[in-house]
Amino acid sequence: MKNGVKSSTFRIAFCSIIAALGLVLMLLTSIIPVGTYAFPCFAGIFIASVVIEYGIKWGLGVFAVVSILSLFLAGDKEAVLYFIALFGYYPILKGVIEKKLKSRLFQYILKFTVFNAAAVGSFFAASFILSISPDEYTIFGVYIPWLFLVAGNIFFAIYDFAVTVFVGQYVVKLRKNFFGKK
Repeated sequence: MKNGVKSSTFRIAFCSIIAALGLVLMLLTSIIPVGTYAFPCFAGIFIASVVIEYGIKWGLGVFAVVSILSLFLAGDKEAVLYFIALFGYYPILKGVIEKKLKSRLFQYILKFTVFNAAAVGSFFAASFILSISPDEYTIFGVYIPWLFLVAGNIFFAIYDFAVTVFVGQYVVKLRKNFFGKK
């Protein structure tokens, strides 16, 4: 067997395994209640390994496969919305932002802008789809989505750090097991 055939076969197998792992995590959101928030994050983080090994195009392909299959198969559509709106593509985008922008300040401004746009967009999309009146989000005169947005930004900072740690650990420890590389 030629080396190119073997590597392209391995590439497809590796990407398929990561996509399957992501889909399993998205399916688990229906079974484990806290999974609505946690599993889309984990599913997205695994896509970073595809980007490291095979590039952005393959990472976007895995993201698309997991997104489409999750739309049809996952029971928790809120989790699917979170995956598609941010957590599925963010590890890919994070790598691009950190490569292109040298200033950490601009990196964080762009990252948090993307997060907040995705969070607000997801909120309005879910409210529109579910036909929820904005008045229903007010408790004792406090508009609760603002509190969730603040908490979400704190969580996002932790998630950004977790993606960085995963990528570092993947490159240092796991990569050599799969590819024989450092």
